[in-house]
Amino acid sequence: MPRLIEQPKVVTAAGNKLKRIEEFAGRVSSGHENVSVARMVSPSGWEEPAQRPEYEEITVVLRGKLRVESDSGVLEVHEGQAVIVSAGERVRYSTPGEGAEYIAVCLPAFSPETVHREGSGGRGS
Repeated sequence: MPRLIEQPKVVTAAGNKLKRIEEFAGRVSSGHENVSVARMVSPSGWEEPAQRPEYEEITVVLRGKLRVESDSGVLEVHEGQAVIVSAGERVRYSTPGEGAEYIAVCLPAFSPETVHREGSGGRGS
């Protein structure tokens, strides 16, 4: 039988400003270890430390702009666009401008132990 997720679990985010992470599927909300799906609402000027996660991350921007910095350059991901970051790639996320709303899918599921964030710990991209 299909399982309804009536509401996501809100989890703590890393970064310089408060960002809302709503996990619909993943280790915290549904017990999934193979995938996590979360909606992020990030304010203007939010940024987090660089990370080198053990999971692939697919991010779809619903509103605003997400900046993705990697060793190969900088991408500006706009509303209606997506970005895929491979496992093991060093990456840093931020939301310049008006902030952003986006969906992040991690394969396998996000875990604080596998994000490998530089500096302080915490949840999510």
